[in-house]
Amino acid sequence: MADKKRRGEDAGDDRLHDEVVDDVADDDATDAEEPVSRGGTATRSRAKAESADSRPKTKTDTDRVGLFGRIARFIREVVAELRKVIWPTRKELLTYTAVVVAFVAVMLTIVAGLDFAFAKGVLWVFGNPS
Repeated sequence: MADKKRRGEDAGDDRLHDEVVDDVADDDATDAEEPVSRGGTATRSRAKAESADSRPKTKTDTDRVGLFGRIARFIREVVAELRKVIWPTRKELLTYTAVVVAFVAVMLTIVAGLDFAFAKGVLWVFGNPS
């Protein structure tokens, strides 16, 4: 509500704020070639990546890399992936840990109870060898 007033819009009917569709088609050819996406540029970059994969590989792309080069590339890729990770805050980490410990404790109790019940049942059916 405050956002609407700040932007100078009426707080009245929400139907006034619906998107207006224009029936006139654009003559721009570049819009027809690019995929339509509401999420941003992910589809454009994917389309560019797919077109880059379709080109023939040059000699430098197919050269074998030595053992140390492959290890170095692996480490660089691992570090790059770890930079993409969204690490939990301390509070989130403690919450997740508590949930996991509680779940494991409940499952441990269920399995131990079933084990005890089946052990008593087997001893009752087959008798206690004494």
